[in-house]
Amino acid sequence: MATFLYIDYPTWWYLVVGALFSGYAILDGFDLGAGAWHLFFKKEESRRIALNAIGPVWDGNEVWLVIGGGALFAGFPVVYATLFSFMYIPFMLFLAALIFRAVSIEFRSKEPMKWWRQLWDVSYSVSSILLAFLLGVVLGNVLQGIAIGPDYSFQGTWLQFLNPYAIMVGVSTLALCMMHGAIYLTMKTEGRLFAKITILLRNAIIFFMTSFGLVSLYTLIYLPHLVERLKSHPAFFIFPALAFLSIANIPRLVARRHYRRAFIFSSLTVSLLLALVAIGLYPTLLYSTVDAQYNIDIYNGASSEKSLGIMLIFALIGTPLVLSYTAFVFYTFRGKVKLDETSY
Repeated sequence: MATFLYIDYPTWWYLVVGALFSGYAILDGFDLGAGAWHLFFKKEESRRIALNAIGPVWDGNEVWLVIGGGALFAGFPVVYATLFSFMYIPFMLFLAALIFRAVSIEFRSKEPMKWWRQLWDVSYSVSSILLAFLLGVVLGNVLQGIAIGPDYSFQGTWLQFLNPYAIMVGVSTLALCMMHGAIYLTMKTEGRLFAKITILLRNAIIFFMTSFGLVSLYTLIYLPHLVERLKSHPAFFIFPALAFLSIANIPRLVARRHYRRAFIFSSLTVSLLLALVAIGLYPTLLYSTVDAQYNIDIYNGASSEKSLGIMLIFALIGTPLVLSYTAFVFYTFRGKVKLDETSY
């Protein structure tokens, strides 16, 4: 099997897809979290400031989702096909929520009527909450396993995706996004709105730690396949240790009003938790709850080696460009939000 730096192509592509989805979770995660808090702000000016805090970056952040989805389809087409067969309903809901969220942001300030703005405020907040929740539902099903049968076809029922564990992961994902988004808003606001967000942030931290603790306990008890690699390779325990320390450091930094550092550790928490997911799954991408022989891993679900090799070259060229663009946008629009005639 062809390798690059002593790592085979399927593993490299596994890392590429994971990195892209991690980038999306970090960047669009605070967008979704900010949107989830939107209806908690009662004043028109507060809502406009919160909306304009993500205004310059939200559409660029969604590019990571498009690239990640394309990379999954290109690198692991079998996984893409099977996952979409099973998760068709949540993915369609996700697509509808993406559309309504974008339309809400763009249309909200086009008319001055109060009812018009309230309509799009509700649409924006509800779609943001639904997006974060559905991301967790998809992740929960991937972790738990899917009813995959012969020819990698889905053998379950159409509502099987809505199971207790997936719902728990969905709620925990929403809580993480709300905490992440609240931290981001503290860096972009001031005055009374800033004071209110600091209160909401403390509640979000409690919400996340509680929900995450329940999910972790359930996972350790009922999903032992996700901790087998940690047991067989003790060196990997550095990742849960770092994740725990990163989570614990967030309330400490918030209490000291170091919000920029708290945002860094919030982003680090997202990446470390997804790294734990990647370690727990590898080399399997989709577990079959029907029979282990139908598991889809990075080898039987991947494209040809030649395709992976060519696409890896494009990834090596394109990834630095995307990172540079993202860094440039955030640097350009740094600082507190100031409303003007061009604001949403």
